[in-house]
Amino acid sequence: MDFFNISGDAICHLKKKDKKLAAAIDLIEPFLRETNPDLFSALVHSIVGQQISAKAAQTVWLRMTDALGEISSEAILNYTVEQLQMFGMTFRKAGYIRNVAELVFDGRLDINALHEKSDAQVVAELIKVDGIGVWTAEMLMIFSMKRQDILSYGDLAILRGMRMLYRHKKVTKELFEKYRKRYSPYGSVASLYLWAIAGGAIEDLTDPVAKSS
Repeated sequence: MDFFNISGDAICHLKKKDKKLAAAIDLIEPFLRETNPDLFSALVHSIVGQQISAKAAQTVWLRMTDALGEISSEAILNYTVEQLQMFGMTFRKAGYIRNVAELVFDGRLDINALHEKSDAQVVAELIKVDGIGVWTAEMLMIFSMKRQDILSYGDLAILRGMRMLYRHKKVTKELFEKYRKRYSPYGSVASLYLWAIAGGAIEDLTDPVAKSS
């Protein structure tokens, strides 16, 4: 298994820059987040997970891996869109997955060349593909490319973690940017902790939005 590297330098930086995050880090048990170094497989996994729960995404993914074995462009192209949909995804999402498989298989999308590009260039390249937005590109950079400075404004759990930690009822784009700059160059590590917070890693922290509703 491959895991995201949470370095001591990253922890020291975040704790120095943000007292509330520092206190949270001290309260959260050490954890590992698995990554997938295979860019194509990771990209398909991110598409599968779009706009559904983690549990639902895992169910679909297990069905796919059971049937296909290795998730490669060649393996995907052995299935029609209708057959891919049978794994439990929408017809549109199945179409996106088959389309990206075609692009990678015939070389129109050189997925391994993404490693040579900057974060902004990776996003710009991937959002040209139908079904891939900024969030999907950002998840690929964290959980496959292990880029260190990714913080996604499009991730609802990240925003929830921020609300819980800093007691905001709303995280505007401007407020988000303040935190992003504070965490940099270790935004990805901050993301991992914010996800943990949003998932209930600190029992006493609640979501102010949920509390006030």
